[in-house]
Amino acid sequence: MTTHLTDIQSDIRPNLVPDTVQEDSRRLVLDHLRAVTPALESLALNAGTLAGWGVEMADRLLAGRRLLAAGNGGSAAEAQHLTAELVGRFDGEREPFSAISLHAESSAVTAIANDYGFDHLYARQVSAHGRAGDILVLLSTSGRSPNLLRAVEAARSAGITTWALTGAGPNPLTECVDDFVAVDAQSANAQEGHLIALHAICRAFDAEVHRRRREEQR
Repeated sequence: MTTHLTDIQSDIRPNLVPDTVQEDSRRLVLDHLRAVTPALESLALNAGTLAGWGVEMADRLLAGRRLLAAGNGGSAAEAQHLTAELVGRFDGEREPFSAISLHAESSAVTAIANDYGFDHLYARQVSAHGRAGDILVLLSTSGRSPNLLRAVEAARSAGITTWALTGAGPNPLTECVDDFVAVDAQSANAQEGHLIALHAICRAFDAEVHRRRREEQR
């Protein structure tokens, strides 16, 4: 039996709600959970794009290209989540692939921010690490972060393909990258949707890698 978010409030057993939890707090939590639905619906409309990214990532990374990822705040954590899935593994055994989360090297980050300014934080690393044919994935709920917009400029100069996961569009980032998925939801829920999108991309990526490896064995 499927439980829908609209049924959650009536289904919560009283003994699962501590006496200290105020009714308005519980209502806020339920409202937040219900607000995830628009994010999921938005992602479903972009399923073809997400699948295409996974297949293209497999094609590029199997050919020795690299994936770079960047974001700010919570989006930085999600960028690192993506690169961890590629260097490690998603949910099946396979070889590691080259993927770098550009916020994660603290000495480089602080040196660049100190010497060149925060707006140049990612552009300089893209120029350092990126090569033609690589992929740069940018995550931003606002789509307005200057350091990500400058990273796109650096990627374009280097022949690097740029993809963005953003909140509702259009926004400056969707207007300058090669491809994007804009999650039409509240900011927090859009960011939650980004993690689901990354896992969906990884699923398509792994499937394509395994398909290519099976073909090689024939």
